[in-house]
Amino acid sequence: MQPRTEPGPRGPAPAAAGRRRVVVTGAGVVSPLGDSPAALHRALAAGASARKPIELFETSGIGCHEAGEIRPFDPQAYVGERNLRPLDRTSRLLVVAAQLALADSGWAAAGQPRPAAAEVGLVVGTTFCSVRTIAEFDRRALRLGPTHASPLDFANSVINAAAGQAAIWHGLRGVNSTLAGGEASALQAIAQATALVRSGRADAVLAGGAEELCFESFLGYYRAGRLCGSQDRGAVERPVPFDARRNGFSLSEGAALLMLEEASAAAARGAAVRAEVLGWGAAFAAASGEAGMADAVARAVRLALADAGTTPAEIGCLSASASGSVAVDRAEALGVAAALGERAASLPVTAIKAMLGEGLGVSAAWQAVDLVETIGDGVLPGIAGLERLEPGLPLPGAAAATRHLEPAARRQGLITAVGADGHCLALVLGAP
Repeated sequence: MQPRTEPGPRGPAPAAAGRRRVVVTGAGVVSPLGDSPAALHRALAAGASARKPIELFETSGIGCHEAGEIRPFDPQAYVGERNLRPLDRTSRLLVVAAQLALADSGWAAAGQPRPAAAEVGLVVGTTFCSVRTIAEFDRRALRLGPTHASPLDFANSVINAAAGQAAIWHGLRGVNSTLAGGEASALQAIAQATALVRSGRADAVLAGGAEELCFESFLGYYRAGRLCGSQDRGAVERPVPFDARRNGFSLSEGAALLMLEEASAAAARGAAVRAEVLGWGAAFAAASGEAGMADAVARAVRLALADAGTTPAEIGCLSASASGSVAVDRAEALGVAAALGERAASLPVTAIKAMLGEGLGVSAAWQAVDLVETIGDGVLPGIAGLERLEPGLPLPGAAAATRHLEPAARRQGLITAVGADGHCLALVLGAP
């Protein structure tokens, strides 16, 4: 990715004339609420909840017991009887999402990539990737000695393991990258893939994220006081974005990938175009605290609008990163409002983590998939459980009820991805 700078005093410059256009031709989704873009979108619009008692690991010694666990998860139902032993849970989630995306975009038939699909790239965002495998490899080596460490585990003990395994599985010989930026990871991946296609370095790239639910990350977030109810064990767990009584997020897992292609290349192969990536922006909150985070969010949104050659008035809806985190949700709202000005007062807002939970490295990819569906059918999911908006929150368009957008509001939508570590991204999607 090339360095990005904020617009100068003359205001945002229009998107570069004649540059290569990046379109979305398909998507693959694995989530606790569905395994296709349409199924996920329907569940979100219905206000379905992904939270359920965890069965993947024991939680008796932890004050939180629910998460967005995918069960049953049978990867062979998607990929057939091929050998899955070398793949851990994160890699299996990503392999399935890649297969679904290749099929949905017309690059593969009956689960077998066509020869042309070899040139497809893969850019994956993740926070921890295979942290359970890494921990298990270390535990076994420390307890029994290095000779007892599993060679199969070792192959998955690096953060780019899932991306590498998925590319090997599907024969993808294009660019292969892994980005780790916390909750913003998947949007970072989509942004990098967009830059690769625009620059002519690639014609087709799968981009998104993957994250597993595991004891190690769950315990870490609990001890850090970031899970809902973890700071006050007697409190009702309320992982509801923007709600006045929110008290942290609920973890989740899954994978999601968009197929991004250069517009003329997609047209040449007769691909259906679902949406277009109009622009993106990124910033980092180098200063700590709410003000520093809000400023970074505002800078990312302004850069995205400038890159897309659009204005706040043309943004029809917002898919917010908000998860139920008290401080981060508020900083995000303040930053978006600062960037959008008067438009923030009437902007329809959804925050799908209210239903899905915080998927960390996959969350922003889920947001992108759902916004593509919203652009297609005009249905913007509500924020399930939102009963009382935090007083003074400058995004009054955040609502519990699912809404039907006017045709004009479906032309452009904004996605924000905000990580507690300071990574902030924004992306503008447009109708095809």
